[in-house]
Amino acid sequence: MGSGRAQQSTGGPPAALTLLRACHPEPTAAVTALSVVLAASSGRAAPGVVAVGAAVLAGQLSVGWHNDWLDAERDRAARRSDKPLVGGGLGRSTVGLAAFGAAAACVPLSFLSGWRAGGAHVVAVALAWGYNARLKSTVWSWAPYAASFALLVAFISLGRAGHPAPQWWALTAAALLGVGAHLANVVPDLDDDAATGVRGLPHRLGRTRTVAGAAALMLAASAVVAFGPGRVGWTAAGLPVAAALVAGGVVAYRRGREALLFRASLVVALVDVAMLVSRGRQL
Repeated sequence: MGSGRAQQSTGGPPAALTLLRACHPEPTAAVTALSVVLAASSGRAAPGVVAVGAAVLAGQLSVGWHNDWLDAERDRAARRSDKPLVGGGLGRSTVGLAAFGAAAACVPLSFLSGWRAGGAHVVAVALAWGYNARLKSTVWSWAPYAASFALLVAFISLGRAGHPAPQWWALTAAALLGVGAHLANVVPDLDDDAATGVRGLPHRLGRTRTVAGAAALMLAASAVVAFGPGRVGWTAAGLPVAAALVAGGVVAYRRGREALLFRASLVVALVDVAMLVSRGRQL
């Protein structure tokens, strides 16, 4: 591990801002926001919604920092100048301490929603750490995403009064969306990963099949939310929006703008959450 001192060069960004960049802020903010909105729509009172947001934020921060902490040497080997630890603006041990501190905070915050819900969320975060540590380099790289996204829905549902079990269609949609997001997330990094020995499912599928799989899975998730059992209402209107976003992401990828595919997947996730929100009490 490197020195705990933030090795900030003169004129560089503040250490706090550099640490924030290391947490993977886009997915961290997206997952936290969707969890808060979904908790509110499910009928949780304000204190419960705040508890969900705090737990999910702590968990997502821990996962992002843990990823950059573990991958510091690999990112340097791949010359990932976009990574804060490669740019030299932050000590590796600082990021490691932040990851473990956020994980420690995540546990009691999760259990504010009850032991059933708290257990589901803690397992989801543990699986994400397992992905960072080992599973990302195996054919099972998709499994933590499928399970963690489904467990996030379970966390919100089980924290409600009476601790109702989540509906199968909500779990299925979340799992499909999780795997689709995994595939889309890896596309921009396929070459760098291959150079440093990472061989997850997307790397074995190849670029073209990974993009096609991401698009198909995200659309399938949207369809399950739109037409799952129960009162659907206007929810189905989100399906063509999701389809347009996925198509846009694929077009951007084909034009060489791979990072836009991942951003499109985040927006699709938000559309799916909006669809879930309209059926929040049916989860």
